[in-house]
Amino acid sequence: MTDGDTVTVLHDMKPIKIRLANIDAPERSQAFGMRAKQHLSKLVYWKQVTVDVVTIDRYGRTVAALKVGWKDVSRDMVWFGMAWVYPRYNKDPSLPALQEKAKERKIGLWVDPNSIPPWEFRRKR
Repeated sequence: MTDGDTVTVLHDMKPIKIRLANIDAPERSQAFGMRAKQHLSKLVYWKQVTVDVVTIDRYGRTVAALKVGWKDVSRDMVWFGMAWVYPRYNKDPSLPALQEKAKERKIGLWVDPNSIPPWEFRRKR
């Protein structure tokens, strides 16, 4: 686990870096960055996952929807306020409503009303 939106899975005993589709988690140096990573780890560590590849990004990472059993990992991350919906790349129409619910509940990164999305945080650095 490198951060809250990237995992490494083993396929045929080979590691494959997976970037979660549709979301962007806080950077490690941002508020909730480590909590997002921990939450993702609890969801997937040592578990069998289903990988539905969406694309290969410009960094060569596999971008995919990940499921643990019936649970969609990206949806869970958004629901618990551990990631933003990534508007530029989101293809899941249900995610914005989940993000609004997390905001209303003031859960996770939404505790801070001035939280900065990671794509803006990266641009400022």
